[in-house]
Amino acid sequence: MLDLDAASIVESITTSEISISGRLVDASNATLFGTVSSETGENEIPIIYKPIAGEKPLWDFPDGNLASREVAAYQISKYLGFNIVPFTTLRDGPYGMGAVQQWIEIDEAFDLISFSQTDDPRLREIALFDAVINNTDRKIGHLLMDTEHNLFGIDHGVSLHSENKLRTVLWQWRGLQLTEIEKAQLQRFIAEREPITASLLNLITALEVDALFVRVSSLISAGIFPEPNGEWPAIPWPPI
Repeated sequence: MLDLDAASIVESITTSEISISGRLVDASNATLFGTVSSETGENEIPIIYKPIAGEKPLWDFPDGNLASREVAAYQISKYLGFNIVPFTTLRDGPYGMGAVQQWIEIDEAFDLISFSQTDDPRLREIALFDAVINNTDRKIGHLLMDTEHNLFGIDHGVSLHSENKLRTVLWQWRGLQLTEIEKAQLQRFIAEREPITASLLNLITALEVDALFVRVSSLISAGIFPEPNGEWPAIPWPPI
């Protein structure tokens, strides 16, 4: 575990030179593993770097925009108070601009497949987050349980589309009532629309920002978790 406070880690990931040491070969887009040095040079902080130059074109998302969506998802998670997404920023690197995210050391022995089918409240929070960001790719492999059993969600490059594209393996709460706490979290998000919009407009389009707030307002009005849309596949493939 790194003996650094969160602010120092954020500062280092944002400003320090990236050193690449490998590539995640199973990823759909170029996903590189590396490190940045702490301010004192005494610690190496592991990171994931996804250069825009390594993104494959998609028919339903703009070219060269997946990294920005990764950062937008992190910011939305932070505004909601969920802290689901590891620190993520858009910055220059060895292969140009890209999303740089703090690496999470996972519990290798943890059974994510079985866990993903439970009603654990940490999964419920991610299910609500995915409804907010319109995540079209919540696979089991995009959930990470760290060595202290904190749950994280990653790989949000195909989210925040203006059209309904929710695909997830977490449908346990479909149609169930939101709690008063969940409604309050969503209402606080709406109340902060102005600063949230300002932080997102350099990452996604104005239409997508508007759609984000429409989704949140609709969740509050309906008071329930969304159900699968019959016009769109409910589960990403492969689901793991």
